[in-house]
Amino acid sequence: MSRIPAAILVAAWLGTSVSLAAEDTDRLFDALRLDDVVDVMREEGIAAGDDLEADLFPGSGGLLWDEAVRDIYDRSEMLEAVRARFDDAVQAGSIPVLVEFFESETGQRLVELEIAARRAMIDEAVEAATEESARDAPQARRDLIDAFIAANDLVEQNVTGALNSNYAFYRGLLDEEAPVGPLSEDQVIADVYASEPQVRADTEAWLDGYLTLAYAPVDDEALSRYLEISESRAGQDLNTAIFAAFDELYDGISYELGRAAARFMRGQDL
Repeated sequence: MSRIPAAILVAAWLGTSVSLAAEDTDRLFDALRLDDVVDVMREEGIAAGDDLEADLFPGSGGLLWDEAVRDIYDRSEMLEAVRARFDDAVQAGSIPVLVEFFESETGQRLVELEIAARRAMIDEAVEAATEESARDAPQARRDLIDAFIAANDLVEQNVTGALNSNYAFYRGLLDEEAPVGPLSEDQVIADVYASEPQVRADTEAWLDGYLTLAYAPVDDEALSRYLEISESRAGQDLNTAIFAAFDELYDGISYELGRAAARFMRGQDL
């Protein structure tokens, strides 16, 4: 009787396990609606492009700048980058617990609310109003949101990400020889870190407003369950994977925005 070589059996088993792991990762990615998160990020970035123009080359960008910003925030490229990094970073052993929660009615409701709130806060008037309402929220709800922020290390992760993105933007300006005068690497680093207190204050205010708005329709029981998931090993693994995926994307986009801005600044300077 012929025998199938053990190596072939092992290879077949590994192939099956990898396929199943990929399917599970797909389910988690879809349950988190990360494609929709990318869409919101793209909308945020395109809106912020107007602010960059106003600050660096007011009135000189026009349709060409709008087109440049949209090209940098290319949806397909953004989604591909996030997906690849997320797949690499997420821990396979944590996926079943996460899929169970985020595919549940409660999990899907929370994800939907988070995305809707973030999209709403692109409007600066909404952002200001939510930050004000956060200060008036009941203490029990504020405590839950504070605990959620702490469990996910949202302040530190976002501050670090913002500083890194700012540095990447500066690097883009310098690499494309923006007319900003003599600016050394040490000066760039000093300028970035000098902005840390303001970045931190803005981040804290934004998070308070955003999470207060997002979770307003859910009760404390649902939010407490979400907090439990966030504090678990699986939740911590997910948090690490999400920040890894999006921080890398933001850094690349910021660098390209710096390069593009430099080209428009040079045109204005001429």
